[in-house]
Amino acid sequence: MSRSAVFLDEMGVGPLWRLRQGLAPEAVDVVAEAAVEMEIAVAAPVLEAESEVVTEVVAEVVAEVVVEAAVEVQAEAPAAVAATPAPVATPDDTAWFDDAPPPPPAKQFSDADIAALDWEGLTAAVAKCARCDLCKTRKGVVMGRGDRQGAWLMLASSPSRLEEREGRALPGEQGKLLDNMLKAIEVDAGSDVYITHLLKCRPLDEAGQERLPTEAESAACRPYFERELALLQPRTIVTLGSMAAAGINPGEKPVRGKVRQLGNASVVATFHPEQLLQDGTGKAKARAWADLCLAKSTHGG
Repeated sequence: MSRSAVFLDEMGVGPLWRLRQGLAPEAVDVVAEAAVEMEIAVAAPVLEAESEVVTEVVAEVVAEVVVEAAVEVQAEAPAAVAATPAPVATPDDTAWFDDAPPPPPAKQFSDADIAALDWEGLTAAVAKCARCDLCKTRKGVVMGRGDRQGAWLMLASSPSRLEEREGRALPGEQGKLLDNMLKAIEVDAGSDVYITHLLKCRPLDEAGQERLPTEAESAACRPYFERELALLQPRTIVTLGSMAAAGINPGEKPVRGKVRQLGNASVVATFHPEQLLQDGTGKAKARAWADLCLAKSTHGG
């Protein structure tokens, strides 16, 4: 027993409380406060002459307790740290991502592949097409729309800026005018007509202005139109505008007012609805009416 413990025992103060092993470091402050309270409790009954001795002994006891607690806490600290395992990289760790190679480009279909596609596959292939350089400047592709079993095919050359933005063939006023034109010859535009383009992308020059498609661009996109034609199997094709009339049968000079053939389909040329909207004289509209009447009589029924 230490000198301090013997002295306190002789004074009747009681046993010396020691810090238990594993006590948190915060408990040291509690022990110190208890020791100070002990000092006050002891000082009251003793003689004034002994107060200085008691104070010295209590201070010595408190210092001894604090030192022992600090030693015990330090002894256990390394074990606590060692008990915490180092984090291990999980399978979801994406630190490698920055160094990963880029994903492979989308598969480009050959002409034979395109010829075997169904409607859904054809739409998906057009959306990811990179068969020509138009994929580098386009803002979007324009796939055909309408009745996929329709007997009438309305065919334009290439999408306009509005069509590219809307992602839809002949939207807005152009589409409304075409619907009215067909209604005039008793054709239901909502159930018996399919509308598409020879090209699915909008050709632009270096200044960002619309231009005519090149032969290479037309040839690259031609298999998509031919697959639409094979899936649709229309009875009558009405070309909208001079470019569509010339492009549907390359090398053949189109003539308005005459019926041509493309496979089993009859082909009649007329004006593009955009031209008719800009016609202030009414002459183009009169000619377009004659074209539609020719197409209707050829179509029959």
